[in-house]
Amino acid sequence: MASLIYLVALVFIFNLAPAFAPPTWSVLVLFSLNSDLPPALIVIAGAISAGAGRFSLARATGLLRNRIKGKSLKNLESAQRVFEEKSSRKILLLLFFIISPLPSAQLFEAAGLIGAKLLPLTLAFFSGRIVTYSFYVAGASELKAHGIAELITKELTSVWAIVFQILMISGVVLLTRINWSRFLTKKN
Repeated sequence: MASLIYLVALVFIFNLAPAFAPPTWSVLVLFSLNSDLPPALIVIAGAISAGAGRFSLARATGLLRNRIKGKSLKNLESAQRVFEEKSSRKILLLLFFIISPLPSAQLFEAAGLIGAKLLPLTLAFFSGRIVTYSFYVAGASELKAHGIAELITKELTSVWAIVFQILMISGVVLLTRINWSRFLTKKN
């Protein structure tokens, strides 16, 4: 039971972090290799905790919206209308949260800033993570054969991983600089 509590807490905290946290899959694989928890429980608890952490991150980032003024705030409001205006855009946004190759922290930060409806995005994220985490946990024995500690250390110290995280944070900042109103459907 203690292992499950540690797993849930660690995954939640890592997914609450805005950047530079180790990937959730590495935590799940570590627990699958070093605990007696059933793989299905690790996957489900991991996906729920990751979703709760990302939802909380988006809500916290959304609170920053009140501090944004002028043109940047207007751009965020336009972005919100762009994604809420058409059903096809909503579906594309949900699909993006299910299968996005981008770091999910910045996706949720952006969603929080533009004031997107977070529950559908979180459920989409959760469903995508159930699938991907299942593959990682199922493949844990393969990773064990090649030394998981080395793999996690490499991910945390990789210059390219750090550069990518910085670029993604910059992308969230740039979100406020885009004039989203030009993407709105003009009503006559």
